[in-house]
Amino acid sequence: MHDVARLARVSVSTVSYVLTGTRPISQATRDKVLAAMAELDYQPNAMARGLASRRSRILGLLMPMDERGLGATETAFVTGAAAAASAAGYHLVLSPVGGGDLDDLRRLASQRMLDGVVLMEVQLADERVTVLRDAGVPQVLIGRTGDTSGFSYVDIDFEQTVREAVAHLVGLGHRSIVYVNHSAATLASGYGPALRTRDAFVAAMTGHGLEPVMIPAEDSAAGGRAALAAAFAQAPELTAVLAMNETAIFGILGELTGRGLSVPDDVSVVSMVTSPQVAELATPALTAMTSPGSAMGRIAIEALLRHLDGPGDERHQQLLPCALEIRGSTAVPRRPAPDTPRRSPTGGG
Repeated sequence: MHDVARLARVSVSTVSYVLTGTRPISQATRDKVLAAMAELDYQPNAMARGLASRRSRILGLLMPMDERGLGATETAFVTGAAAAASAAGYHLVLSPVGGGDLDDLRRLASQRMLDGVVLMEVQLADERVTVLRDAGVPQVLIGRTGDTSGFSYVDIDFEQTVREAVAHLVGLGHRSIVYVNHSAATLASGYGPALRTRDAFVAAMTGHGLEPVMIPAEDSAAGGRAALAAAFAQAPELTAVLAMNETAIFGILGELTGRGLSVPDDVSVVSMVTSPQVAELATPALTAMTSPGSAMGRIAIEALLRHLDGPGDERHQQLLPCALEIRGSTAVPRRPAPDTPRRSPTGGG
């Protein structure tokens, strides 16, 4: 930095301000400093800059993962967040910290390696939120806890998304519609999307005077096959399946084929919170409620940066609906299901 300052004929502090942006510098002076850096091939030391500015310029994306890794839909959240962080001059670090890794999270927070954190896969009662708040680490949620007061978040509007999906199927003439959710264990853990879509499905179906039937499914193709078998056992006349379980949905499609049923002539299928890449993998391509994952990742990072640069008391709370994209997996039912008396929802866990 001394060499750069000497060549540009400015003070060392001016070079520092150009690098950190902590004070306004005229464009002419900035250009001189940047030209000197280029001539000397000067590469700022990120660790030293972090010590001087008390900023690491590193943001964390905490996303629990299992052996399945990241699918195309989850990846969209990550790429949207990474692009927004990079555009602002930050690095984004992906860390698979879940609710069972609180000691690891405490150590991570105490080391002050991250300027701020975005949380994903949020539960209604998520202890990670409390750990980060107690440690004074700025955070934004992709998802929502049960009590959202005092927190910034961006989440999917599950109520509107489910309502539109059900309305699409009812508009085609379907009356026996089954919702395949995440697993019973996921529901019991308090995973927000699974619980909110369950409740939204009950509300949407009863609003149309129809019986809501929900089946939990393990996140696997085998889980999808088992869930569809359970669905037919509970609703033999079903003509449509709404599913929010990308791993299970291919098992659902396979089980339908194995039963000699055609999609969409015999059974229509709608995939919830899905990327176009996943929807196009199926045959026929899936009608889907397309996830706004990339936009949500970007919005979360932008909100986090406002916390870092602003007074810190502003809260960003936003819901985004999924968009209905009609492809080849939904159609008018070949044989309309008979009206059945409405019962209480089943399989809710």
